[in-house]
Amino acid sequence: MGVTASCRSGGDRDSDEDTRISSQSKASIAEDMIEAVVCRADELPEEGMKTFEVEGGKVLVVHHKGQLMALGTTCSHYGAPLEKGSVCDGKIRCPWHGACFSLTTGDIEDFPGLDSIPKYDIEVASGKVTVRANKALLAADRRSKPLTRRDPDNPSNFVIIGGGGAGATCVERLRQEGFTGRVVMITQEYHLPYDRPKLSKAMDLTPDRIALRSPHFYENGDIEILQGVSAEKVNTEEKEVVLNSGEKVPYNKLFIATGAKPRVLGCPGDDLPDVFVIRTPEDANAVAAAASGKHTVIVGTSFIGMEAAAYLASNNRAASVTVIGNTSVPFERSLGLDVGKRIQEMFEEQGVRFFNNAGVTEFTDENGKLSGVLLDTEEMIEAEVAVVGVGVTPNTEFLEASDIARDERGYVPVNKYLETSVPGVFCGGDIASFPLFTEDGASVTISHWQVALGHGRTAALNMLDQNSAVRSVPFFWTVLFGKSLRYTGYGIYDDVIIGGDLENLSFIAYYCRGDRVVALASLGKDPAVAKYANMLQQGKFLTKEEVVEDKDIALKLTC
Repeated sequence: MGVTASCRSGGDRDSDEDTRISSQSKASIAEDMIEAVVCRADELPEEGMKTFEVEGGKVLVVHHKGQLMALGTTCSHYGAPLEKGSVCDGKIRCPWHGACFSLTTGDIEDFPGLDSIPKYDIEVASGKVTVRANKALLAADRRSKPLTRRDPDNPSNFVIIGGGGAGATCVERLRQEGFTGRVVMITQEYHLPYDRPKLSKAMDLTPDRIALRSPHFYENGDIEILQGVSAEKVNTEEKEVVLNSGEKVPYNKLFIATGAKPRVLGCPGDDLPDVFVIRTPEDANAVAAAASGKHTVIVGTSFIGMEAAAYLASNNRAASVTVIGNTSVPFERSLGLDVGKRIQEMFEEQGVRFFNNAGVTEFTDENGKLSGVLLDTEEMIEAEVAVVGVGVTPNTEFLEASDIARDERGYVPVNKYLETSVPGVFCGGDIASFPLFTEDGASVTISHWQVALGHGRTAALNMLDQNSAVRSVPFFWTVLFGKSLRYTGYGIYDDVIIGGDLENLSFIAYYCRGDRVVALASLGKDPAVAKYANMLQQGKFLTKEEVVEDKDIALKLTC
């Protein structure tokens, strides 16, 4: 077979610290380890992988580029089986949401998810593959990289404005990289950073249940979090952030990731108490409570609106759900007419009504309570609760008086290192206009959770002068009535080619611009999207001609 084994233990030089065994005696360490023959070397074909049981735990053995490597078996995000994912260029990509882990170290290298996965010792002798693993790592099937603490003698202040995904990954990556200065996160919310995509998918979840990290995690890393305050101004000459409390926070390096706010319709009645937007856990919880047993209208047929509609229509949570959209079918701009039409049919099968190609002119009321939604078609829809999900605008007004450039829409242009027009000031997440390598460096704005998490990591590395360019492939997902749709890529398309069985919701959709497949979506066809994300990561594309010849080609891609 001609394979060698990668024997780097634990993931990195700090793996003993990660599992809290560094202070134990050699005898005790030996007791904490298990060693087992898991298979024969010839059981794993080139570029193959397989999960094996090891004394109550599991180990994933990967054969890649002539080497065997042993790793944790599940993605640290939502626990997807990595055996069902895609291997390319020394990384394994999660089949569900696109997170990537190094085969050499187990470190997380692309998001979502925050933790890394274990990397175990492996040996090939006499045709047998032996794995040596720490019991605690084997049971956990994930590991957190250690955080440094603040050194009082280090005068540097790194400030992060924003407590969302980008801010969260930035502060912890700074500590993981060994930064010992002061780290301060400023957030308007009274919660620790949380898993924002869940808000419209499971609207009854409380903030503590979707927190990304525990209070102890931030305390352990000496990460200061100023909650319930906002940045009113950034003075780049004095290098300080002025808060609405009047406090001034000095900085040496600054990362701005304030995210976006829901767009409002600006029509009569949109300020009624029964008209909601969804941005915070309080918003989502309020909608779930208010809509229970009520006639509910959703305005907007993109991801927030459709996820909210699916949640409220499931298990008869609302008395009725009606969706209003300004396109001919839901998701028409992002997923195309055919896919959007089939998704609408899926919703209609669950009792959801649609009013397409329509806009809202007024929310009517009786005695201050919402009673209906009036459309520009002059149709009136009964409504006791309304949820508006019609896009977002960037939270950047506080930069207006600063030297930090914004574009005509209010977004902040950055270079490939996420640096703004002011040296030492970085920006990422929903508010950044950044160069996307798959679009030949064209500046784009992308409001995806995975992109925001990646921006936080990139910003942290560049605040530490590591010259790390943004090179993450956009990857997002939605869950509707238990069906998971995945999407990778970006760009305007002029044709959509669909393979598989759209009617039975098992398909791959290829979004083409000219002869290039700029994006791909799938439902029930894993790991097609993960495989194509790997291809895009390499700077390669499928062609329209290739797709026409074989509409399942995304499932057959190899690195």
